[in-house]
Amino acid sequence: MTAHPFDLTCVRLLDGAFKAAMERDAAYLLQLDPDRLLHTFYLNAGLPTTAQPYGGWEAPEVELRGHFAGHYVTACALMYASTGDDRFKARVDHMVAGFASVQAALPSQGYNPGYLSAFPESYFDRVEGRFPVWAPYYTLHKIMAGLLDAHLHCSNPQALPVLERCADWVKFRVDNLTYEQMQITLLMEFGGMNEVFANLYAVTKNPEHLRLSFAFNDDVVLDPLKQGSDQMDRLHANTQIPKLIGLARQYELTGDPVLRDAAKFFWERVAHYRSYVIGGHSDDELFFPVHRFADHLTSVSAETCNTYNMLKLTRHLFAWEPSAEAMDFYERGLFNHILASQDPETGMMLYFCSLKPGHVKVYSAPEHSFWCCTGTGVENHAKYADTIYYHADDALYVNLFIASELTWDARQVTVRQETQFPDSDTTHLTLRCAQTTRFALKLRYPAWATGASVQINGVNEPFNVEPGSYISLDREWHDGDQIDFRLPMRLHAEPLPGAADHIALLYGPIVLAGALGTENMPNVYLEDPNTRNAAINWHPAPPVPPLQGSAQSVLEQLHPVAGQPLTYQLSGVGLPHAVQILPFYKLHHQRYTIYWQLK
Repeated sequence: MTAHPFDLTCVRLLDGAFKAAMERDAAYLLQLDPDRLLHTFYLNAGLPTTAQPYGGWEAPEVELRGHFAGHYVTACALMYASTGDDRFKARVDHMVAGFASVQAALPSQGYNPGYLSAFPESYFDRVEGRFPVWAPYYTLHKIMAGLLDAHLHCSNPQALPVLERCADWVKFRVDNLTYEQMQITLLMEFGGMNEVFANLYAVTKNPEHLRLSFAFNDDVVLDPLKQGSDQMDRLHANTQIPKLIGLARQYELTGDPVLRDAAKFFWERVAHYRSYVIGGHSDDELFFPVHRFADHLTSVSAETCNTYNMLKLTRHLFAWEPSAEAMDFYERGLFNHILASQDPETGMMLYFCSLKPGHVKVYSAPEHSFWCCTGTGVENHAKYADTIYYHADDALYVNLFIASELTWDARQVTVRQETQFPDSDTTHLTLRCAQTTRFALKLRYPAWATGASVQINGVNEPFNVEPGSYISLDREWHDGDQIDFRLPMRLHAEPLPGAADHIALLYGPIVLAGALGTENMPNVYLEDPNTRNAAINWHPAPPVPPLQGSAQSVLEQLHPVAGQPLTYQLSGVGLPHAVQILPFYKLHHQRYTIYWQLK
């Protein structure tokens, strides 16, 4: 690894959109009752419980029950690391103690030692026999990942022993299968089982954990990618991404370049060929042919879990070979999908980020959803600090322009980044150094920026690199040094892949959406656990008129609204009335369009 992330404890968000989103997420995590999340685990183990079960995907009759409990542990562990708030560590400790008691009691119910779930062990028999069941290994992965995060971020003394016993149970199941039988079990979505075992091996150095990681490699999907072949059309998109995150982690632990190249090839195909302008991808949860984007602007496009996982994969690629290309994609998905996916009124999350013109954002309900994207959602908003900065021994990478403060203990340096980006095109860095120290401060010069400038202590600093790279300021740094980095942004249009007659509008990296009002608005909070077929997805959307003229003529009709950063009025170009255009991440509770058809 060429570059390394900082621990979440080293970075604190300052006031801004991301800190506000994190605080809303924190409030929701504290609103939830751990005993209600443990209820179905206790029932499965024959333990007493008086808690009322939650609904949605955590309801006692739902086969995926228990998955959100794992996400909850991870989210609370991340929030504890991101804030230092002991209330989140207390939640983690409570959940892990509950898991431990359930694991200890399950053998008395006839289950094999080490088993830990909120549903019967027979669900795994159904997986192995190819009988219908809803993804028990997927749920187990969330529980195991939560336990590992409780160990890593909260130093919980029970978490690792419970996790290792769970791993022993998985070994018992897997070792009873032939290679062919194991590959059959991988036909059903299994989350990041290969990743969690690789991460567990990094902690324990137990070779069995690494062997089990490789046992969960789905060769039917991964072998073509290893050969540089994209055969992903009609595959369930989010089932595939965790498989490649696992491969990326296996590469870091083994050095096998075949694993690295497969992960990179997959990332390149999804990031550059299969993604919408917001950085998300998929329609009705599936990959589709890259020349058919115009047929896939629907109400069930861009599942939010997918972007969560693509950003995780991006972090691996950046660590191997730091590049502005990787961070440009990360920024695109972070601002325009992840930040845009949270309701500012309630803190609830999107499942699908609809790209159907005239449709709406549909959010989870606090106690009756618990979708997969609610689980990744509570994690998303707890870890915004994890990629702003990376480091090498002699370099500090400033990847994202998010108001924050970094403590770099190894160098005894503190970096405070003050910015109102993207409302402002400047970020201001102040260094506090215990003593004079030399390192390269590497500032991402995004591909979308033109004419960037750098000042150090008020003096212009020349550089000779182009957009889409890093500006390296290699020098001795002193206490109080200040860096001002200006990144001019411009309005521009981006065509829909394979459909030049559909465009999205952007300002720098920020996707702008047309606000289309609230006429005939449905209830935007969805309690129906059947997210794909929920009636709201098929609620009539008013027609969005095509725009007359070229992309350039549309841009010329965007007029800034005074006092409202990044907000415009679009008039003319065939519209019956002026439409407000604003950042998609700021647009909520009204109809909208991101893609406009040109006539």
